[in-house]
Amino acid sequence: MKILAIAGSNSDTSINKQLVSYAASLIENAEVEIVDMNDFEMPIYKNQREVESGVPQEAKNLAEKIDAADMLLVSLAEHNGTYSTAFKNVFDWTSRIKGRKVWNDIPMFLMATATGPRGGLGVLEAASKRFPLHAGNIVETFTLPHFNDNFDKETNVISNEEKNSELKEKISKISAVEIILEK
Repeated sequence: MKILAIAGSNSDTSINKQLVSYAASLIENAEVEIVDMNDFEMPIYKNQREVESGVPQEAKNLAEKIDAADMLLVSLAEHNGTYSTAFKNVFDWTSRIKGRKVWNDIPMFLMATATGPRGGLGVLEAASKRFPLHAGNIVETFTLPHFNDNFDKETNVISNEEKNSELKEKISKISAVEIILEK
């Protein structure tokens, strides 16, 4: 199974990258690629730029990675209740590729974490509403509040037993979905 793990942040110390990396490590017998938003930096989207220069190659490269995946793990950083600017720009450009829907109906496990008590719930809610309009096949969601209290940065594991069990249970469910899809 090929997993594409996307952290919707361009922070060098992204907590969402830590979460999505941990979640990916829980899937057995998977080939995992972690996507770094910094590898997909593009000019800020505007229609005139698209008309003059077309869709940047970076957006096409991400689309190819999405299409090659059997499962998407997406953990979104929350900035002011919604996507980070870095993620939103990549999303916008990828949505402009003619003849494609951004997520291409690939099964997706959508996650978020934050240092506060809501754990990125705002961005998770926004993405849960928006992504299906772009062929987002969300099969499960997860949020981790109080990241600094609930994630051990030395071992890269969720230290809150209840949240760790919840994540593992959801990973089992999405792994079962993928096995069914392979048949």
